[in-house]
Amino acid sequence: MPDALPASLSATPGVRPTDATFADLTTLRVGGRPAATVECATPDALASAVRSLDDAGVPLLVVGGGSNLVVGDEVDGLVAVVAVTDEQPTVVGEDATSVIVRASAGTVWDCLVAWSVQHTYGGLECLSGIPGTVGASPVQNIGAYGAEVSGLLQRVQLLDRTSGELAWVTPDTLDLSYRYSNLKFTARGVVTAVEFRLTTDGLSVPLRFGELARRLGVTEGEDHPRRPVAEVREAVLALRAGKGMVLDDADHDTWSAGSFFTNPVVTGEDARDAVTARVADHCGAAAVEGMPCYPAGTDTDGRPQFKFSAAWLIERAGFPKGWKIREDAPAGLSTKHTLALTNRGSASSEDIVELATAVRDGVREVFGVSLVPEPVWIGVTLQD
Repeated sequence: MPDALPASLSATPGVRPTDATFADLTTLRVGGRPAATVECATPDALASAVRSLDDAGVPLLVVGGGSNLVVGDEVDGLVAVVAVTDEQPTVVGEDATSVIVRASAGTVWDCLVAWSVQHTYGGLECLSGIPGTVGASPVQNIGAYGAEVSGLLQRVQLLDRTSGELAWVTPDTLDLSYRYSNLKFTARGVVTAVEFRLTTDGLSVPLRFGELARRLGVTEGEDHPRRPVAEVREAVLALRAGKGMVLDDADHDTWSAGSFFTNPVVTGEDARDAVTARVADHCGAAAVEGMPCYPAGTDTDGRPQFKFSAAWLIERAGFPKGWKIREDAPAGLSTKHTLALTNRGSASSEDIVELATAVRDGVREVFGVSLVPEPVWIGVTLQD
């Protein structure tokens, strides 16, 4: 074992050191070399490794596919703990209409989705093609095309890093909301395995997202439209590939953290109307009619909230697909989708920060909307 690791790790089954850097471990492909990197092949190995490092006072970062991380170039003191597995998902419970499927944290997310579709289980198909691992899915409450993990979770196996206890918890303990859980931006717990409740009739979740629904021939009058899971997965993968959102080593548009900014939510009709007025002033009244703006529930005081499209605002603030701060910049917006910030082959974390700052500040100046980054930042920050 490397000197940065406690000796107890050498006797832990399923734990092995590697020489991977954070650039190797993240989909943005930026980040420096950690003090050490260890792979953990089972939930028990992952829990044991984290306990050993915590007991020794060694700073660590658990990496679950690295699809939602921006890591700095100077991270010498940090140990990267990587969840990996060769285990297949398993059915651990069933009733007349559903099954409970368990997958370890190191399972590649899209492998779980493909497995579920192969077995004609419904629920995960709209989340096809999302990079990362199963362990990261509840942390981020991943979602796409009208579906979110929060609607499918049965239980999460969680290592409490304060007590060292490994236990199954229910979704209501995680404060799940749009791209958020109380595990995100904190080090309080590590997900080691996840259970999902999926349907067994071979049909998808109701299709609510317009682009996907149109591709699958959903008509306006259909009530809770559903389609065979294999058809939905194929359509989702095609849509994501067209936006550079399916990983491809040869395509720099996929060297990204996916959707970099969350869709902004404002509270109250006055706030909504203020954004609308800024759009009309900058883009013309006709643009308002086509501007995506959707009801997003209410806040804790019962005030209505409204969600805007970050991608739409970014493009109309003057940042088209492929935009760069300067022509030779090593980072730029995807040539396929304005919401993805991409490494064009040689970017550093500071290049990503510079690009993100320019886009965020530009949208705020034009439309008065503050975009919030979706990734977790390690060893680097986006300054106000």
